[in-house]
Amino acid sequence: QVQLVESGGGLVQAGGSLRLSCAASGRTFSSAAMGWFRQAPGKEREFVAAVSRAGFNTAYANSVKGRFTISRDKAKNIVNLQMNSLKPEDTAVYYCAADPGSSMFRSPDNSDEYDYWGQGTQVTVSS
Repeated sequence: QVQLVESGGGLVQAGGSLRLSCAASGRTFSSAAMGWFRQAPGKEREFVAAVSRAGFNTAYANSVKGRFTISRDKAKNIVNLQMNSLKPEDTAVYYCAADPGSSMFRSPDNSDEYDYWGQGTQVTVSS
């Protein structure tokens, strides 16, 4: 069992930065690929970024590539999403997710592969 709790969301002006964190409990964290997804009002949930079990294989949606950085701290069971140069279109609820049992170097971008989800944290970017 893995429990995920996101934090760090808020209101920021366009061009600003936010850092989201996802605290994971449970012994399976080290064996799970971790991902961030987001859902804007009236839209489907979409992939944002993922990091492998190994910690150095990452994947990003084209819309955030070069602006967002995902990282994991295995000692603290935390996954971070550093978001820079934020745009109004980044406004959404951001969810952390875990894919236990993922192979060591995969960073999945398909939400169906993730078994555990956090409650979400709101990010609002004003223009």
